[in-house]
Amino acid sequence: MIVIENVHKAFGPKQVLCGVSLTIPNGETMCIVGKSGCGKSVLLKVIVGLLSPDKGTVSIDGTPIHQLSREELYSVRRKIGFVFQGAALFDSLTVWENVAISLYEHGERRFEVLDREVRRVLEAVRLVPSPEEVGHATYEREYALLCAKKPSDLSGGMRKRVGVARALVGSPAYVLYDEPSTGLDPITSEQIDHLIKDLQNRLGVTSVVITHDMFSVFNVADRVAMLDGGVVRFEGSVEEFRSSPDPIVQEFIDRFVAPYQRV
Repeated sequence: MIVIENVHKAFGPKQVLCGVSLTIPNGETMCIVGKSGCGKSVLLKVIVGLLSPDKGTVSIDGTPIHQLSREELYSVRRKIGFVFQGAALFDSLTVWENVAISLYEHGERRFEVLDREVRRVLEAVRLVPSPEEVGHATYEREYALLCAKKPSDLSGGMRKRVGVARALVGSPAYVLYDEPSTGLDPITSEQIDHLIKDLQNRLGVTSVVITHDMFSVFNVADRVAMLDGGVVRFEGSVEEFRSSPDPIVQEFIDRFVAPYQRV
């Protein structure tokens, strides 16, 4: 599991995280919510080791990651897939190259190994059907057409799925999502929500989702944590979140949900 204990992080005089503590059990999807600038994305980068806390610890499977050497940290990071906001695909690379790049950077040069993993993860995110569904010839044609495309040839939803596929390379135990529905239309956002839940159910991955989208929270979360003022204002189930008597929590939910209820 992921255990975050009393994490502080400041940038100059601005204190962003002021003693955040959370436990994320294996197999669950936790959504971390809060107002813009509350430290959600900073916390995600601390979890994955892209930022070091000024104080406190983050442990993954019992290992405090910020006490590790660079080589040891890279080894732990292989357990973690990271889905960047906006997918962050390399524009000059094809879909195949974007998905295979992390294995390639870790030293894998055998095409058959790279291609086998690319096929596995593209099937996992439903960008290509399985050969059993459509037959071998159709599968190979659709796989080849998709892999040859550049990010500019893809819709926003497809780019996001490629980003998720890249995060799944190497079968990580944890997948961290930074605002996965940002910039997507409501239908595509819901499809991404279903993908996150489907991957949890089929592959058993533990997911941490940073989002401001309450509909995504209600669709995918097992547990919710709300950051406010650099601390955890709320932690609990979705049902507990929706019914929380805390006025700050209710104001946050109402600001998002109320306009849709009025329509």
